[in-house]
Amino acid sequence: MPYDPDKDKTLKQWQSEETGLVVSIHQYDGGEAKLQIGPRILKRKDGADRAPVKAGRLTVEDVLWLYDIIDEVKDELTSRVGPR
Repeated sequence: MPYDPDKDKTLKQWQSEETGLVVSIHQYDGGEAKLQIGPRILKRKDGADRAPVKAGRLTVEDVLWLYDIIDEVKDELTSRVGPR
């Protein structure tokens, strides 16, 4: 079965203002909600968003930002998939 972008839903998204890293929760075709780390959305010199790029390796700034939001991410994801 081929991938259908209309069935892929972004349920919640966070973006680091400092590094452009995006963390999001997605669900495909009513399946289990899953966490995605990346892409990274960088800014142009004029302040506009550039095209998304792969997250690549995480910097210390990325890790500290992720650490700051991880409880919120965990709670959001747990509320969508339930305890195991």
